[in-house]
Amino acid sequence: MKKFNAFIYTLILFTAISCKKDIIEQTEGIAALNPTTTDANAENWITIYVNRDRFVVPKPLPIANPLYVAELNEIKGLQQNITKDQQKEIDYWAAGGVLRWNEIMRELVAKYNLPPYQNEDGTYPIPQLANPFAYPLFPFSNPPYAARAYAYIAAAQYDALVAAWYYKTMYKRPAPYKNTAGINAMVTPTDLPSYPSEAAVLAGTTAEMMKLLFPTEIANIEQKAASQQLSMMRAGAATRSDMLAGEALGRAVAQEFIALARNDNAKDAVGTPATWASLSNNAIAQNVTPWVSLESPKRPPMLPGFGKVKSILMSVANIEALRPGPPPTTGSAQFVKETQEVYDFVKNPSRENIRMAHYWADGVGTYSPPGHWNAIAAKDFINQNLSEVKWSRNMALLNLSMMDAAIVTWETKYHYFNARPCQVNPAIKTFTGTPNFPAYISGHSTFSAAAATVLGYLTPARATDYDNMAKEASLSRIVSGIHFRSDCEEGLKVGKKIGEFFIARGKTDGSPQ
Repeated sequence: MKKFNAFIYTLILFTAISCKKDIIEQTEGIAALNPTTTDANAENWITIYVNRDRFVVPKPLPIANPLYVAELNEIKGLQQNITKDQQKEIDYWAAGGVLRWNEIMRELVAKYNLPPYQNEDGTYPIPQLANPFAYPLFPFSNPPYAARAYAYIAAAQYDALVAAWYYKTMYKRPAPYKNTAGINAMVTPTDLPSYPSEAAVLAGTTAEMMKLLFPTEIANIEQKAASQQLSMMRAGAATRSDMLAGEALGRAVAQEFIALARNDNAKDAVGTPATWASLSNNAIAQNVTPWVSLESPKRPPMLPGFGKVKSILMSVANIEALRPGPPPTTGSAQFVKETQEVYDFVKNPSRENIRMAHYWADGVGTYSPPGHWNAIAAKDFINQNLSEVKWSRNMALLNLSMMDAAIVTWETKYHYFNARPCQVNPAIKTFTGTPNFPAYISGHSTFSAAAATVLGYLTPARATDYDNMAKEASLSRIVSGIHFRSDCEEGLKVGKKIGEFFIARGKTDGSPQ
């Protein structure tokens, strides 16, 4: 009966999702990556975690070596009688590996962003990394989990590509289409050396990271990694040895990040019944109305220990310093005023407020708030003609900021353990459901301000637009009945500070702005 109920629950969720707008917003039919510069000096950019030259990439064969000539002939064979499907794959990956892997990540986050259905005894099962195929499938890619996943993959991709640029510069082996007649360049020709292949670096890094983050998708991801590499060989961008060297490098870099992730405290973020109870008891002791789950049966709070997850770049002191002061006390004039404001919004909703609430909802079955900002960034970066390494650097800054926004937000939420508006006043009916964790501070606001601040640095011409988007995302949580104004205003302030931390990082990493 439990399995049947879980099936029905999941079916209802997917039915609701299918009625929404296309949440992934993939880019089809775009031109091949055509970077204004290959960023040949990226070998000197500062990496996030690993040393660029600590990995062994052997010297490649000379272009006159018979074995290398055989590799060139292999490409010539692959280019004969290319089918429509093969051409479609080439065009897909030629648009940029960082872009395509980010889109795949968004799909996976949306697919696994499903809260588990309850057991027959009213308790809730918890996804288990040790048994990922058991119900509920691992992971539940809620916003904190998603933010961390996006960040680890983006950071690993960036460090791996900086290392690849280091060895490209060292060995200087030209791309296959420059080494012999008869190979058609089906990507944008550049002077960037092809050994090791950046496509293979991305394929190896991402596939390896997915083993940890989405273990039930390993076969799917490995197939995509193979597709990327074969397509870029067929496109004349790299030979088999270019690919083998790149894939090995990418997987080696990923192992460093996997070791980091296994010890960042994320595995303990779910907590225990004893810690859940202590949160409520501590709030009561402070004369605060504690948050309670409004689901039936009551669901445990979402990841109360995520505030203890270790940041990749920020120190513990950095994180703790970002926690804002307390929200208005229960029953205070400010508290009463803010509660009334939320009630007034939901009692008389305007068409614009309903649009705003649903556009920024990013709830169950979506790529989450961090994914929404990844989609915004990707759409804008496409038009900037960036190199793969610059793409990865920009996505790393963006996603590391949102991972830390999740850490600070969740640390703050469970430090104060404040109730939501609809708990204080049951007449408040939310537009898009009620998140199963405390109110203060707003995750949407913190994610959005961090992302908007970083994106404003990366694309200054759009800084005002990003700032307005963040403010709208924040306001959407008030008008939809989910947050008090103080939750959102403080979230915007904290997110901006986090974004500024990563701007400072970006200004000193060696990449030209």
